[in-house]
Amino acid sequence: MQQLVIALPKGRILKEALPLLREAGIHPEAALFDEDSRALRFATNRPDVSVIRVRSFDVATFVAFGAAQIGIVGNDVLAEFDYSELYSPVDLGIGRCRLSVAEPLGTPPITSESHVRVATKYPHLTKLHFAGQGIQAECVKLNGAMELAPLLGLAPRIVDLVSTGKTLKENGLVEREVILEVTSRLIVNRAAFKTMPEVARLVDAFRAVLGRAAA
Repeated sequence: MQQLVIALPKGRILKEALPLLREAGIHPEAALFDEDSRALRFATNRPDVSVIRVRSFDVATFVAFGAAQIGIVGNDVLAEFDYSELYSPVDLGIGRCRLSVAEPLGTPPITSESHVRVATKYPHLTKLHFAGQGIQAECVKLNGAMELAPLLGLAPRIVDLVSTGKTLKENGLVEREVILEVTSRLIVNRAAFKTMPEVARLVDAFRAVLGRAAA
């Protein structure tokens, strides 16, 4: 029996994805939701399906390279990496947020600047966004604590995910521009979609779940 692996992101999206997984017939073992567990691979109610729990950016990589056949990840990650091996057939409508430019309150608008320094973990999308305005973006790659960059003089602006805006406000930052509206997508490896019938069946199962929710 060929094992099918589903890659899931840690954190909030994992919790939001659980009801959809269950309705699609996949019930992961309880240990998946134990934040103290150091395990990374988990069994499900189906012997032919297992789940891995990884960082959101790594979900796309595991699926693109065929280590997992299916995953759930935000379209921000898909746009940042643009893997040709990925197919995203279903917008799950969970994990809603936005990718935005933020800066300290009172920062003058970008007008005549031809170069900006930006702290972000999205260098590709950031450069594309500013290039569209005729501005060259120098990206400082950070993986977290983005709000510290302007406060400590590392970069005057950041590009990061924003949900409520509370974290920005608490650190004296304001949202200046929205680059991308974000939701989580079901993604599949293109080769697996063509060669493993169960992958296509699971895609149909997720579509049916969302169809029932919309009815």
